[in-house]
Amino acid sequence: MKFVSALNKTALAIAVVSFISIHASAQQKPAMSGNPVIQGWNADPEAKIFEGQYWLYPTYSAPYEQQVHFDAWSSKDLVHWTKHPNIIDTAAVKWAKKAMWAPAVTEMGGKYYFFFGANDIHDDKTEIGGIGVGVSDNPAGPFKDLLGRPLINEIRNGAQPIDQFVFKDHDGQYYMIYGGWQHCNIVKLNKDFTGLTPFDDGTIYKSITPEGYVEGSVMFERKGKYYFMWSEGGWTGPNYRVAYAIGNSPTGPFKRIGVVLQQDPKVATGAGHHSVINVPGTDDWYIVYHRRPLGETDANHRVTCIDHMYFDKDGFIKPVKITFEGVAARPLK
Repeated sequence: MKFVSALNKTALAIAVVSFISIHASAQQKPAMSGNPVIQGWNADPEAKIFEGQYWLYPTYSAPYEQQVHFDAWSSKDLVHWTKHPNIIDTAAVKWAKKAMWAPAVTEMGGKYYFFFGANDIHDDKTEIGGIGVGVSDNPAGPFKDLLGRPLINEIRNGAQPIDQFVFKDHDGQYYMIYGGWQHCNIVKLNKDFTGLTPFDDGTIYKSITPEGYVEGSVMFERKGKYYFMWSEGGWTGPNYRVAYAIGNSPTGPFKRIGVVLQQDPKVATGAGHHSVINVPGTDDWYIVYHRRPLGETDANHRVTCIDHMYFDKDGFIKPVKITFEGVAARPLK
């Protein structure tokens, strides 16, 4: 009996040690987001922080005729995500028929504004489409059409009206930077987002196209400098990538510095069309982007991913390392 008791005590001791070891190991390995960070074919992600949560607003990556709605995802820690389906669609936007792309979402006056491209117009004299805007009281929608028509339907300075990004400057002015076909414009939004307001020189559309620009504009301010980022290459190819410039104002001038996000043949191809997140009160930055899994040949098979974005001591963006692991949990305070 004493022998059996001794065996039981030994087994118990082993079990306790194993539990402690496993628990300690779990503590040493923080929860990671993994990449892709959300499931499904999703591209052109807009990443924001609203109401103490992270939000993702991607394009539904499918043939143009099927791109007739948007979903959103929210998270408190960048790891665990909740899907909010069908936050706006063509039933709410009567003039949109297809190719609803690349959301840009912002908050103003307690309301949320959802900018999007639609219809892939090539001739503004015969086609209706371009950049529209929805509005909601909730970042999860549902969003309704603010204008009943596109905000921008015209092709100006050679820029197709797509891939808009909304930037709020420190003086409270909202700008929209947009454009495809290798041309980029910046415009000033009016006080209720129902139209555009002229610059001081009387112009409405200013071209700020840098060398290499194709589409996918992003702008943010850091330490008094304005960072302008964009995508280069063809979106269907492996060498889709992100480059950037730095200026002293939202209108530049902007001179291309170099590529910061691109494919890694061991991880994924076609890494581009991104957005960025800055954790409030810190200098911690994340880049959220789409890429194509290895072996995928369908142009629409793109997934949304997240990785760290770092700056060097001179304020230049370091090349981003794309990963399968993603990022560790980062709850917002």
